[in-house]
Amino acid sequence: MMDIQTIYALLYLEINLVAVFLIGIIRHRTAGLSKMVAQRNFSMAINAQTVFFLSDTFYVMMLYGLIPYSPAAAMAAKEVYFFSTTLMCFFWFIYFEHKQESPFVQSRKRVLISSVLVWIMGVLLIVNLFTGILFYVDAHGDYHRGPLFIIQYLLSYLYVFVTCGRALIGLFQKQRYAQHRMLLSLALFPLAPAGAGIVQFLYPQLPLACATLSLATLLMYLEWLDQMISIDPLTRLNNRKQLVYHYEQWAKNGDSAAPLYLLLVDANKFKSINDTYGHIQGDAALVRIAEALRLGARSFQHRVNIARYEIDALRDNIDEVLTRLNREANAPYELSVSMGAARADPALSLKELIERADKQLYEEKERRHKAAVQV
Repeated sequence: MMDIQTIYALLYLEINLVAVFLIGIIRHRTAGLSKMVAQRNFSMAINAQTVFFLSDTFYVMMLYGLIPYSPAAAMAAKEVYFFSTTLMCFFWFIYFEHKQESPFVQSRKRVLISSVLVWIMGVLLIVNLFTGILFYVDAHGDYHRGPLFIIQYLLSYLYVFVTCGRALIGLFQKQRYAQHRMLLSLALFPLAPAGAGIVQFLYPQLPLACATLSLATLLMYLEWLDQMISIDPLTRLNNRKQLVYHYEQWAKNGDSAAPLYLLLVDANKFKSINDTYGHIQGDAALVRIAEALRLGARSFQHRVNIARYEIDALRDNIDEVLTRLNREANAPYELSVSMGAARADPALSLKELIERADKQLYEEKERRHKAAVQV
């Protein structure tokens, strides 16, 4: 009959292996799914998380005699465990900042600077090998926490709590109500893993950290899938599903002090671009227009909701940005857009709002056509 320690070790091992298996499935399902920077950081967070789980599992297997125990291997497992924790939290931080459309992650320099905690952790772990300031294995092979042990958790969790704190603040900002569901998922993400981490910090024998973290990752993966369903794969703009959701939320919480406008955008002479230069160039033109919409909207105080054929931004700003982007791309064709605007009213259905904007769009295209003929 197995003793209690062996039963416990096997239970701990089973829970960790299930966690590894679960995030392994998520990693496999997301591999190559998206080349977006945000999703690359999602994948990197999962990679670091896998190393975190495996190092923890390896250490426990040695500790309870399921594999031969080695003090050097135990130290190595713990070194990897804590470094992968910091890496994991860093990549979650970058991913969450992308999700919140933070200007912080638009600067590669700022992202590199923010990785300083990872480098500090790496240096501390190297120093720890010679000093034991974080943890050490004594002459009898027993593991002990060092005087600065808590620093490992503070350095790692600072990343997650900063970005999740920003998401929590965003929940109370009225102009971000359309992002409420996403912000809520980001704000709640660390609660269960952090709670489990605190309990496991106090009672290291409880296998909670890996299990709760894998379940939190699963919820983030499901939220990602929902986002992928809501985004146009070519332009990376929100699709009509998101437009409907945004408008319904605005109509429900409509505020005359924060008016909403719909701009219906249409690429001028787009068929001739496709016919003359091919569909690859046509797709590139659409991507360029989408980027002009994003950049054109960025300078405005209130957040705008962009869909493949909607944007709340000034026409002149969009035209200027699009002209610049087309010139920088050395495109062999002129690229411009016509826009029809309509002010939203909670009493209007989305269909009626689009019809009003479409009428203005038609009038704008007629004016452009007549101007071109007169020239």
